[in-house]
Amino acid sequence: MEVKCIIFDCDGVLVDTEKIGNGIMLEMAAEYGFKMKLEEAYRDFNGRKLKECFLYIENAIGKKLPDTFEADYRQKSFEAFKTQVKSMEGVLAFIESLKIPYCVASSGPVDKIRLNLEVAGLLDKFENKIFSSYQINSWKPDPEIFLHAAKEMGFEVKDCIVIEDSKAGVISGIKGGFKVYGFANGYNNEDLEKEGAELFYSYEELSKKLHL
Repeated sequence: MEVKCIIFDCDGVLVDTEKIGNGIMLEMAAEYGFKMKLEEAYRDFNGRKLKECFLYIENAIGKKLPDTFEADYRQKSFEAFKTQVKSMEGVLAFIESLKIPYCVASSGPVDKIRLNLEVAGLLDKFENKIFSSYQINSWKPDPEIFLHAAKEMGFEVKDCIVIEDSKAGVISGIKGGFKVYGFANGYNNEDLEKEGAELFYSYEELSKKLHL
C-alpha cells in the first residue's frame, strides 16, 4: 500500500511515559492491597481508559477506591511527567524525515497529550494535529478515535497506517480497518502480533519497512 498519512499513538510510541504512569498507579493501588508486576500493567492497562484501569483494580481488591483516587493519580503523574518524560528513541529523526502528513490520536486528555509532547520536545511537530478520545467520548479498543483522526486529516482508512504499542490500540486500529504497526518493547510483542499488528523494534526499522 502507498502510505499517505501516519497516525501515531502517544504514550509508548512518541513519548516514554508508560513506566512512569504505570509505576505511580501501581504504587498508589498497593496501598489498598493491589499487587501487579509492572510488565503486567503494560499489557493490561496500556492504551485503555483510566476509569477501566481503576475498575480492574477495584474488582481485584473487592472494594471501591477512594473518590479522590483519580484526581490524586492525575496530579502525581502530571508532576512526574513534567520532569521525567522523554521522547522515544529515534522518533524525532523519523518525524523530521517524513514527507507525508501525520498526527497523534490518543486515549488521554488533550492537556496530558500536550504536556507530554512539550516536555519531550515534540509539541511543535503536532500543533493542530492532536486528537483525543475525550473530544469524541470514545476510547480504545473502539476504533472511533483513529477513524476520527483519519477523517480530520482528510484521508481514507486505506491510505493511513496506525502506530501503536498497546493491545487495546492495535485492536482499535484493526477494527477500524487500518494497517497497524506495533512498536515492540519486550513486554507486548506477543499480544500485538496476536491482534494483527506488524511488529517493529525501532524507528530506523520502521522507516525501512515503509520505504520512507
